[in-house]
Amino acid sequence: MTVTYTARVANARFGGFSQLLLLWRGSIYKLLWRELLCFLGLYMALSATYRFVLTDEQKRYFEKIVIYCDQYASLIPVSFVLGFYVTLVVNRWWDQYLCMPLPDALMCVVAGTVHGRDERGRLYRRTLMRYAGLSAVLILRSVSTAVFKRFPTIDHVVEAGFMTREERKKFENLNSSYNKYWVPFVWFSNLAAQARREGRIRDNSAFKLLLEELTAFRGKCGMLFHYDWISVPLVYTQVVTIAVYSYFLACLIGRQFLDPAQGYKGHSLDLCVPIFTLLQFFFYAGWLKVAEQLINPFGEDDDDFETNFLIDRNFQVSMLAVDEMYDDLAMLEKDLYWDATEARAPYTAATAFLMQQPSFQGSTFDITLAKEDMQFQRLDGVDGPLSEAHGDFLQRLLPVGAGVAAGVVPGGLLGRRLSLLRRKNSCVSEASTAPSCACAGAPDGAAPECGCGDPLLDTGLREPEPEPPAGPELPAEPFTTVPMPAPRGPAPPWLPSPIGEEEESLA
Repeated sequence: MTVTYTARVANARFGGFSQLLLLWRGSIYKLLWRELLCFLGLYMALSATYRFVLTDEQKRYFEKIVIYCDQYASLIPVSFVLGFYVTLVVNRWWDQYLCMPLPDALMCVVAGTVHGRDERGRLYRRTLMRYAGLSAVLILRSVSTAVFKRFPTIDHVVEAGFMTREERKKFENLNSSYNKYWVPFVWFSNLAAQARREGRIRDNSAFKLLLEELTAFRGKCGMLFHYDWISVPLVYTQVVTIAVYSYFLACLIGRQFLDPAQGYKGHSLDLCVPIFTLLQFFFYAGWLKVAEQLINPFGEDDDDFETNFLIDRNFQVSMLAVDEMYDDLAMLEKDLYWDATEARAPYTAATAFLMQQPSFQGSTFDITLAKEDMQFQRLDGVDGPLSEAHGDFLQRLLPVGAGVAAGVVPGGLLGRRLSLLRRKNSCVSEASTAPSCACAGAPDGAAPECGCGDPLLDTGLREPEPEPPAGPELPAEPFTTVPMPAPRGPAPPWLPSPIGEEEESLA
């Protein structure tokens, strides 16, 4: 059963993880105590042999071997190889858990799309979910030793109620040498199609949604099969194991305490138990044990997945969802906050302080600026308030009437711009553009002031517009005369030009 300690570390406090060090089940002590005792026993045997068995000449030779092993043991890249390997195994372990087939989404779709309160409708829904549960059992008994011990043969699956005897005959008569966990998925699809033909599934959209959820469920079962088939490359596991074992085999000799009287460098202290060597063994060998336990989480270790528990849970809740809970609704009532403008759930005395905390508005909500830093800046040396510069530029795009007051600059360039704007807008007719021209109300013979006679803007540069159909002539729309200011500089660069390259050629 999985070791859960989440509640013990819900709040961070002084020595929060220290209380976990005393747990035995699922602990590193339970995994490593045999290897640790074996390493310590061999170390003490070599130490006793060096101290009490070897002659002086043999001791000198053994001391040279100790110095040699201690010098070159650090060349083995234990941390590098082991760190990458454990990271790979842990990621693989979590990905396998995410592939566990859970029927929650599928059972909700079945309950919502397969209709009928009669016995046949109930039979459809229960059979569909039983087929999904049967597929999960077949794939889990193929990858999990605990599930295989529970269902060692198909007869056990039939006796457990996941498969009928008629279905077992069809299952065994299917001639295929491969794993047949996918067969119940085909039965599910065929049964769903039959329910659609009978009208139990009322439209194709619901049928499509049901098959999509079935496909997602089948995909998880297939990924479990592939994770069981494709392991971490054996060469990687062998390299890591050899690196760890060879390193500590060298440490058995290289970490021996030598006679201080010989004056060897780093051997001025003589102890019997190598404390820090044992800690190093505990960390590295424990790291390897973590990978050994997590590389296949479908075994029977303390932290392996509880596959039998998941089978029981999934089968029970799926049958409840599509049978007893089908179309079982409580009477609709107004909720407690029906007339409240701001609904807010109450707090207990233990959590009342949370009501005083302001809601989060954003990381920049509390930033303050000085008043002078909040003023917009003028661009291109424009004098006067910024609002006048904005309005001044917008007036350049407005049409100029015939009755412009004296002293107003005639719209030479302005007229060209307006004409080009009218040409670009293909939806504007001649009737609507005529009153907008500055020369529309000029007396006969007077020179146009809007640049209509400019050769660059002559009608030869554009295709002739089709004449409007015959009919009553619409009166010209009135327009407002806007006085134009004195000449000014170019427009601010942050406003887009309405003309673009054509304006530059006209300028």
